[in-house]
Amino acid sequence: MTELKHHYGERFHLIDDLFSQSLLTKLCISETQQPEMNRIVQQLYTNLVMNATNQIFPKIKSTKKTRMNADLESDIIDPATKAITVNLARAGTFPSHICYEFLHWILKPDNIRQDHIFAARMTDQKNTVTGTHLGSYKIGGEITNSFVLFPDPMGATGGTIESAIEYYQKEIKGPVKQFVALHLIVTPEYLKKILNGPKNIQVFALRVDRGMSESHVLKSPLGLYWDQEKGLNDKQYIIPGAGGLGELLNNSFV
Repeated sequence: MTELKHHYGERFHLIDDLFSQSLLTKLCISETQQPEMNRIVQQLYTNLVMNATNQIFPKIKSTKKTRMNADLESDIIDPATKAITVNLARAGTFPSHICYEFLHWILKPDNIRQDHIFAARMTDQKNTVTGTHLGSYKIGGEITNSFVLFPDPMGATGGTIESAIEYYQKEIKGPVKQFVALHLIVTPEYLKKILNGPKNIQVFALRVDRGMSESHVLKSPLGLYWDQEKGLNDKQYIIPGAGGLGELLNNSFV
């Protein structure tokens, strides 16, 4: 996997993929609507989860007989790896399903699970985000020695991922192998919150948006002036961002 250089730390992986960047740009413009939007997200998350599994899932040596009755020795992802993908409804519903389907290519079906958490922003009278409300849960068991994936398109404030991780750590039997956040776009504010939290998390993304930063910061390498970087406006929406993907992916504007 090729990664873009940055100064956010080794637990953040910014994927350098021109094809994905081309699709992500297309996703973010107003001309892109359903059903094309979901088709783009499906390809982007397939690329994203494939890069993440290549990077962090354990591998083993495999010897198999081919159709030519010869031994084929190769490195493969260990099919005994345990993985859980978490549907953070509603923006994460479709991305989580994509990851859940993808994992069946490489892991034993009994070792794959999809959990469900209903998460919503809490805002004040000025529509400023004040926290995250986690509503109902459907958790399928313990997380012992499992990779727990959070496919959530927009990493804005970090509140949702932080709250979800806290719930798993406090309420679900572990220990977890690793938490893995999978995003299309993140902000410097998000990275600061998440990477300063639990040490057993890896973050993968296709783009860092810092469009509210001063001009000299925008010209600097990513993360060099991390404390001066800003990607959120007053209502804590990502700039330049992609709009409200939760609404757009579901075609439900409430």
